[in-house]
Amino acid sequence: VRLEESGGGLVQPGGSLRVSCAVSGFSVSRYCTGWFREVPGKEREGVAVIDSDGFSNYADSVKGRFTISRDGPKNTLHLQMHSLKPEDTATYYCVAAMSAECYTFWPGSDGLDYWGKGTSVTVSS
Repeated sequence: VRLEESGGGLVQPGGSLRVSCAVSGFSVSRYCTGWFREVPGKEREGVAVIDSDGFSNYADSVKGRFTISRDGPKNTLHLQMHSLKPEDTATYYCVAAMSAECYTFWPGSDGLDYWGKGTSVTVSS
């Protein structure tokens, strides 16, 4: 199994950015996948997850601004981020659980089986 993030970078407040995750070893359409983020010195935070039925959950802090999606044929996961704020600055990790459902552990991370190496997102003027 491999999860490889891309698309991070520097963006101004109010801007948009899309991070992606290329997945190998399993089908993104059959399992729970998502995004977590981490800031040094702070608790790891679940950002968004999507289950095998396409049902998604979001952290309250990103609802209405972020959208999680997947591309089955390309076996890729995306996180589209709009109206970015400085507090969105973090390392974003692509994650997966070998479970069709996410609700059993969301918004926690105990049920996750795989993590990518992360991609850095910085929101600053």
